[in-house]
Amino acid sequence: MKILGIETSCDETALSLIKSENGTDITVLADKTLSQIALHQPYGGVFPNLAKREHIKNLPLLLAPLLEEAGLACRATPEGLAAEKPTLDAIAVTVGPGLEPCLWTGITFAETLAEKWGVPIIPVNHMEGHIMSALLTKIKDKSAKHKIKETRFPALALLISGGHTELVLIRKEGEYEIIGETRDDAVGEAFDKVARLLGLPYPGGPEISRLAESARMNMSASSADGLHPLPRPMLHSPDYDFSFSGLKTAVLYLLKKIGEPNEETKIQIAREFEDAVTEVLIAKTKKALEQYGAQTLLIGGGVIANTNIRRAFERLTKELQITLGVPEPCLTTDNALMIAVVGLVRHQEARRIKAGTLKARGNLRLGEKI
Repeated sequence: MKILGIETSCDETALSLIKSENGTDITVLADKTLSQIALHQPYGGVFPNLAKREHIKNLPLLLAPLLEEAGLACRATPEGLAAEKPTLDAIAVTVGPGLEPCLWTGITFAETLAEKWGVPIIPVNHMEGHIMSALLTKIKDKSAKHKIKETRFPALALLISGGHTELVLIRKEGEYEIIGETRDDAVGEAFDKVARLLGLPYPGGPEISRLAESARMNMSASSADGLHPLPRPMLHSPDYDFSFSGLKTAVLYLLKKIGEPNEETKIQIAREFEDAVTEVLIAKTKKALEQYGAQTLLIGGGVIANTNIRRAFERLTKELQITLGVPEPCLTTDNALMIAVVGLVRHQEARRIKAGTLKARGNLRLGEKI
């Protein structure tokens, strides 16, 4: 099968074309992503209407080179739509969750292509894509070939990104139950807001991580231990929910108390904040793993690119002797490869969809029917 994946849930415009003969071994024929980070930096976050405009512009620009690289080159119109049908089996497109103006651009593009080429569409939940990204492994370094790893059930997925913090129980393939989630800010959102308070550039996650790592490398001069203690929200609550808004507020009050922070103070606060987040994520996840007897832990989303958080989960799964699945660094952020792979797994659900039938669902949850 050949599947085209389309991802436009936030600020990455992404297309990916994959093929598979057995449903588990995957060859990436072509993969294209255009990031909008530089455009949104002046706003300190994603500006939805600007993101929508960029998606509309970028999607057709990416399509022709994608098809050419995949060996499906054919005549293209000035709009970038192939004038002849390439040999595709289906189009997988993100329909939610995400920013609805952005989601609509991908959906409209998918419907246009599907009608023009006469191929069915597979609507995809973006969060299932992040779960799938944690199951992909390269067969060889620098290879275009990937394999979907087998999963031992029950499994637990932790989804940590700019918009989501969820613990998901997976009793069997494709069966999802959200058992815990954030009650306010997502963890990635908290990283960005704290970075803004510290005067760090957007996106804030990598900047916080950079400063925190420098603190750990020079413990004697930059240790945050005891200097600027921050709370561990909901650490001991009986449920699996999270809350990061109060942690962000604690940083705000700390900065009001100490005044304009120098570089050393920023390093100390960054490390303490990152330690607090890591401790809460580990504690909640460990409790859920033990409660449900999970055999596999899958972690997806941009925050798992954080070095300290990834190390902590590697230690945890080693301690509990369970399997850990995390994405390759390039697959932690939003990408179309993970959407195409979900389409491959769910190819039997492909259907002919008339333009205007699909709906963007900004608050779509795992387990809900699409």
